[in-house]
Amino acid sequence: MSDSTNVFLLLLLGLTAMLYASVGHGGASGYLAIMAFLGVSASVMRPTSLMLNVLVSTLATIAFIQAKCFRWNLLWPFILLSIPGAFLGGRWSLAQTSFMAMVGLTLLVAAVRMFLPQRDEPTRKPPIVCAILSGGLIGVFSGLVGVGGGIILTPLIILFRWATPSQAAAVSAPFILLNSLAAIGGLATQGFGVPPWLPAACLSVVIGGWIGAKWSTRHATPESLRRILGVILIIASVKCFVL
Repeated sequence: MSDSTNVFLLLLLGLTAMLYASVGHGGASGYLAIMAFLGVSASVMRPTSLMLNVLVSTLATIAFIQAKCFRWNLLWPFILLSIPGAFLGGRWSLAQTSFMAMVGLTLLVAAVRMFLPQRDEPTRKPPIVCAILSGGLIGVFSGLVGVGGGIILTPLIILFRWATPSQAAAVSAPFILLNSLAAIGGLATQGFGVPPWLPAACLSVVIGGWIGAKWSTRHATPESLRRILGVILIIASVKCFVL
């Protein structure tokens, strides 16, 4: 890529990190879409997106813990099977376009729900078995695609009223961090390469991610978080259909 393209790529990655971190996400689905659009080699897209994911989700996790939004009792059932699932997914290659289309449709439906008026209902504890199994499925998907899984976990938690939008974001950040690390571990068993601009990309997403996470914990309202999440889900859905 030319120098101007590299600068454009870094700016887009930083902005994406800021947007995603505001809802507790690492931004991998956005990074993948940007890299594909700018012609980055497919062989480095998945490991690169996961590494950037680790950085941004780490920052978001720290910010949400400091803001006292994090709930361990909500996180642990989801990560029980998601971590080994992400490791296995990282070892496999994805070549099923029908699977991606189905995921894209699911994300699109969830995005629409984020923009609809929400009833003011109390949150409830998720069924343990449901949380464990859904976490495992999300983990496998995460490793296969090269994301952390928050793009599915967050709307799932919000739609079933298992937590508030802020609490869902606070749980999604460490969920993404652990899944991304596990997926990288799975990829490492097969070997992978990284682009020469990775250090600059890391700096860009760290700056953007920190800004987004801090804004979320200090200024965001549940309504604004839901709408931002809706935009992110639409971006991820489009990625599933066209890339």
